[in-house]
Parts: sequence; C-alpha cells; structure tokens
Amino acid sequence: MRIALAADEPYPVHLVLRAELGRRGHDVVAMGAVADGAEHPWAALAVGAAQAVAARRCDEAIVLCWSGTGVSIAANKVHGVRAALCSDAATASAARVWNHANVLCLSHRTLSDDLAREILAAWFETQPTTAGSDGVARLVELERTLAGDVFAAVDAQHVPVDPARAGP
Repeated sequence: MRIALAADEPYPVHLVLRAELGRRGHDVVAMGAVADGAEHPWAALAVGAAQAVAARRCDEAIVLCWSGTGVSIAANKVHGVRAALCSDAATASAARVWNHANVLCLSHRTLSDDLAREILAAWFETQPTTAGSDGVARLVELERTLAGDVFAAVDAQHVPVDPARAGP
C-alpha cells in the first residue's frame, strides 16, 4: 500500500514508523517534518495527508502531532476520511473493524518505539469487516446529510423555544 506519513514537527519515533512501514512492504509518502525535518502547521499538514487519501493518491495515512487530537480533528474535515486517534493497539484494531478508519492519528509525546510498532501491527493486521458495517452506514448517511445542510444534524434535534418564555 501507499501510505502518507506526515508530522508537524520532527521526533525520533518517525524513523521507527518509516522503517516499520518499509519492513511491511509499504511505499511511504513522506510529508511535513517526516520529509524535511522542519516544523509545519498541524492542521494544514493533516488536511493535506487526508486529501491524499480521499483523492486516492495514497491508500491510507498516518499523521502525528503533539497530542494527536488536532490532526485527528483536521483530517476528519476531509470528505471520505475516517481518522482515528489511537493510543494503543486495541484502539487501532477497533478503529479498523468498527469505523473502517483510513487515517491513523498518533501522538508524538506518548509514542514509544515499541508502542509504535504494536499500533502499526494492529492497524495493518486488522482489516475492516462487516461487523462495523451498520455503524459505517450511519456515518455515510450523516456525511450525506451534513453535505447538504451543515445545520441539518443540529436542526433534527432542535427543540423550539416556548414563546411564552422567550421574552420580548
């Protein structure tokens, strides 16, 4: 598979991730700090990697920032991407089965070399299955709803204000 590997700032664990991806036979597309060792804005970097997946220039992506939260939020803004912040192997497996995740988000701060290898093993050895199909179908429907009307999901739960209590 062709995997985008992107990070907002350089960390030694990137070398482990890149080596492990190569050992597993993946073609690595280095982005951001993984490519040039310089700092990059995490939001733009995450969107760029996610767009590579959505446009099918890459099969999947692995994106890192200090906590992993920011890149997860940013990557999930891209239509067709299901980014999952995974801090352990069990979460990585679950993200594949139940959410059919295609972007793995990780934290520079908490990721040891051994944990990186464990998470990658779980990610690549667990494939999306029919077990998660119902939940994924609901996500697809939500994406369609939100694509048509940004406020549709909120409006569906909107409770009108009682006019007697609304004030002038």
